[in-house]
Amino acid sequence: MKTLRALYPIGLLLGVMLLIHPAGWAQSKPETKGPVITNSYAEDAGPYGKVWKIYIEAGDANADMNYVAVVVDQPGVGRYPTDYIQLDPQHRNHLKGFLQWNTFSSRATVLKEGTQITVRVFIIDQAGNESNKVVFPFTFGSGGKGQNGLPGFIDDVDNPRLGFISIQLLGQDSGSY
Repeated sequence: MKTLRALYPIGLLLGVMLLIHPAGWAQSKPETKGPVITNSYAEDAGPYGKVWKIYIEAGDANADMNYVAVVVDQPGVGRYPTDYIQLDPQHRNHLKGFLQWNTFSSRATVLKEGTQITVRVFIIDQAGNESNKVVFPFTFGSGGKGQNGLPGFIDDVDNPRLGFISIQLLGQDSGSY
């Protein structure tokens, strides 16, 4: 019993020390930073079957960018499974290029004029850190913008294709995927 009374002040002192020191007993971990998409651009309309290019520029201080992730939402159909595009080693630190999506799909039995989709693009590094997300709305129609007035960071000579988006769109009457 006397031993417990002697340990009580020591325990109290340790408790107070933990409260005073904000990190407690935990060791501080080095700060991890994920990739950052710095520039992005894509047209917002075009005909069904269009070869659609999504331009992105990104960097990662840790030089370990691994995948570009693409998520597509379509009203009346839902969210498609995420498409992961593996990056080549030369793009681990900095990338500047485009994703190519051949929007014609053998699965889209009915893809009406005015069909809208929303595409979200982000980058995942080897540690699983995600970049900021960029969002591109797109409407399928006969109008569509041309390649005039592109942002300054886009130049097809300096912007190689980073990969293909392989999502196959469904018509709203096609059922589930």
